[in-house]
Amino acid sequence: MNKNIKQPRNEDMYKAVLQLETVEECEKFFDDLCTVAELKAMEQRYQVAELLEKGMIYNDILERTGASSATISRVNRSLRYGAGGYSIVFERLGKEEK
Repeated sequence: MNKNIKQPRNEDMYKAVLQLETVEECEKFFDDLCTVAELKAMEQRYQVAELLEKGMIYNDILERTGASSATISRVNRSLRYGAGGYSIVFERLGKEEK
């Protein structure tokens, strides 16, 4: 569990995500769950994480994604010192592509 979250998490939502089998199903679920602004913010943070992982510099990421330097910095901090979620996903996606 993330130490920074004060209230207990609703694990049912995370279990629900694990039931999704396709990208289309994920899109439908998240379209129902999130606002357009929330989805755009999450998609942008994920794109920033991908680019940071590939070694791209802040200015190039800002230009490519439109993300603020604060967002890029926050994502970079998560990549370096977070719970390891990005690493899990990037490793598994890398294995799928091979």
